[in-house]
Formats: sequence, C-alpha cells, structure tokens
Amino acid sequence: MNTRNAPGALRELQSACPDVEISTEPAVLESHGLDWTRFRDPAPLAVAFPRKLEDVQALVRHACGAGLAIVPSGGRTGLSGGAVAAGGELVVSFDRMRQMLEFDPVDASIRVEAGMTTGAVQEFAAANDLYYPVSFASEGTSQIGGNIATNAGGIRVLRHGLTRERVTGLKVVTGTGAVLECNRGLIKNASGYDLRHLFIGSEGTLGLIVEATLRLERRPPPGKVMLLGLTGLDALMNVFSDLRRTVALSAFEFLTDKALAHVCAGHELSRPLETECPLYVVAEFDCPGDEAEEAALASFERGVERGWLADGIIAQSAAQNAELWRYREGISESITALRPYKNDLSVRISRVPEFLQRMDALVAEIASDYEVVWYGHIGDGNLHMNIIGPEGLGPDEFEARCHEISNRTYALTEEMGGSISAEHGLGLLKSPWLGRARSAAEIEAMRAIKRVFDPAGILNPGKLFPNDG
Repeated sequence: MNTRNAPGALRELQSACPDVEISTEPAVLESHGLDWTRFRDPAPLAVAFPRKLEDVQALVRHACGAGLAIVPSGGRTGLSGGAVAAGGELVVSFDRMRQMLEFDPVDASIRVEAGMTTGAVQEFAAANDLYYPVSFASEGTSQIGGNIATNAGGIRVLRHGLTRERVTGLKVVTGTGAVLECNRGLIKNASGYDLRHLFIGSEGTLGLIVEATLRLERRPPPGKVMLLGLTGLDALMNVFSDLRRTVALSAFEFLTDKALAHVCAGHELSRPLETECPLYVVAEFDCPGDEAEEAALASFERGVERGWLADGIIAQSAAQNAELWRYREGISESITALRPYKNDLSVRISRVPEFLQRMDALVAEIASDYEVVWYGHIGDGNLHMNIIGPEGLGPDEFEARCHEISNRTYALTEEMGGSISAEHGLGLLKSPWLGRARSAAEIEAMRAIKRVFDPAGILNPGKLFPNDG
C-alpha cells in the first residue's frame, strides 16, 4: 500500500474529481481525521465531500489507480479508531449525502443516503406513526452508514436486535468503483449469496455504503423506566430474570457505582436514589396500562424481599423517563475528557456475572492503580469496560499499559467463549487481537473476501486485519 501525503497527490485527486468538494483546511482535517478515540493524531491527505453516487465512484476509482488509501467517515462517533486517518489517507465524508430518498408506507421501509443521522431516521419514523428502534447516546450525530458498517447495537437490542435486523437493502461502492445493489429491500430472497450481510459490520473494508433500505416497525406501547439499586453483582441476573418474566422488557442496562459517580459529576445530576448501591440498573418496559406498572412494582417488591434490591424509582411521565435514561446514556460523555481506553466485550448472557467477577479480580491483579468504569447491556451480554489511567501518565505509556491489560482481558474473553468487540468494531485499537475472536481459517477466509471486493487494498487499511496498514 502506497499512501501518499504530498502536493502532487492532492493535485491529481482534484484533477480526477473536479466536481467533488475537497478540503485541506487544518480544522477539517483534524475534525474528520478522528473518531471518539484519542490515541492517534489525525493526518489525512484531504477530506472529500461527495454529494452523489457518481462522486463516490470517481473518488474510489482514482484512489484505486493511485494507490491512495481511503477512510470512510460518518458521524465519527466510533470508539475503536475505525474512522481514524493518521497516515496520509483520503477521508471520504458522507456529511453531504443525507437525503431521504424513498418512503414506502406499505412495506414500512425507507431508503436513505448513508449520511442521514440515526436521530433523523427515528424522527421521520415517528412523524409517520412508525418506529426505528436502534438507539444509543450518539444517535443525534451518528450516521446510518457508520451504524451499518459496525452493526451498531444500542440499548434496545434485547427486544429489537442489532442494526443488521433493520437492513433490507444496501447500495455499495466497492474498492474498484463498482456499484452493488444488495437485496433491494426484499423480505425473501434466496437467489444466491446475500452479499448485504458481508458489508454489515465490515467497518468500511469491503466497500463504501452510499444508500440503505431500512425496515421500520409499528410504534410500541408507551414505556416506563425504572432505576434500581442492586445489593451486589450476584443479584444482577436474578433481577433480570424476574423482570423479564413479569413485564415486556425493551431494555435492561447496568452501571456501577463508579459510573454513576462520573455521570452525576459530569452532567451535574443529583444522585437518583437515597441508598448508595454498588450496582444500578436502568430498565424500560412496555406500559400500556396500570396492570403492567403494577406487575413491575410487584417484581421490585420480590427483589427487595429476596435481598436483591435495596432501592428503586419508577418514572411517572415521558420527561421522567428521559431523566432516568440520562444516568445511563450520559456515562460515555462524562468520562470522555479523561481519555478512557474503551473495551467493548461480550459473553453469553448467563455468563455475565462470572465474567465481571473474574474481570474485577484480573484488573485488581494487573492494574490496581487504574480506575475501571463498567456499564453495558445485560440483555445481550455486552459489557463496556472503560480504563482510566492515573493523572500525569503520558498517552503513549497509557496506551502501552492498556494494551498489556487488553492482552489479559481478551485471553479471558476468549476462554469464556466471548467476543472482543460486541458492537464498536475492531478499528485500529483492536485489530491486533483479531485472532482472539476468529480462527486462522476464518481470518484467511475474510482476507480472501476482501481481495475480491478491494483488490488494491485501499479501503480502510489496518482497521480489521492486523499488519494491514
């Protein structure tokens, strides 16, 4: 791979793509050369802003012929370095491709350009008495193309699944500039390989997603949110199981006392409960009437009687629902200034308590001088581990220490049959450990697939495969 960062390369790019807006403004290079990770300095050649499919094709064709690496850029809210351009790459931003292209009320589906934000899709669905359930804290800025490229999850996977379940069609520009229309919005299609699923979760390494057809749902009944204070880790799965049997859960999120302290300080929130607890849960359930709320309260009372729960609160309005969700959704933003090293792990749901217990013991052994902030999605076994180093530690030393921690963390994750990346992708930070999640045969098969779609190896190098950048 020959990634060039020189005036000559820029002149060739501008000459080959005269209709595409291309910026070399320092502020733009910095803002579009990074995602939410802060372990690399941005150094792209330029940032291109295509407005239509043909612009994307022109950029890719030129890059393919010139040996110029491309980094696709959406909302840049990723947490694994998947959108980082630190080596003279061309950033292709979809900020100018945000159109709603088609709405089919019979199919309850929409076709959108890749740059449309998740929040805009949710708002459009709501305005048409429908529902787009993929939801997370960054939904106001994250883009649909990026959601699909990382198979984003969020807080409602328990009920509605990952982004993959929403996508019924894709239009993609491959690494040669060819256009693929995958599945065309069909519900049933058994005519050969479903290439759509190769691009979902591929982190921009196989092609650039330019359009997506998304399946919407009927609006769910009104929901209510509970914030519960647990007596300890042993109570977590008991509370989850009892609530799931009792009410129609759409979300079940946990956070530790450390996470609660950070979100309260970072967002100037008062503590939600009088009783201080080691673990908290934010749960949401369908509540079309009093019967559902009474059932949830009965589950809470059982939890108190059995020693699982120490305190709790249930929202009485939509505004209170939103207030309680802030204690969970505000965590990531509240610790961003501390430059945490983020791990996004998953195990089978039944193994979550054992995994957390073993991880706590491991961290106490190898990183007792570090703070570890846990939160995540219990309903799908996804745990977010945020490592915060001591004050005064330089970024290079901090990253090196975190890599040491990751070596041990991922070994334990592999031992327990889990994944080193549940919903954030691998990116620059995790690609060296791909072998902890995939066998050698699987990795070679994936490399072979990449050679088919990206023979020149220009698409987001180093973001999935180790030693590839």
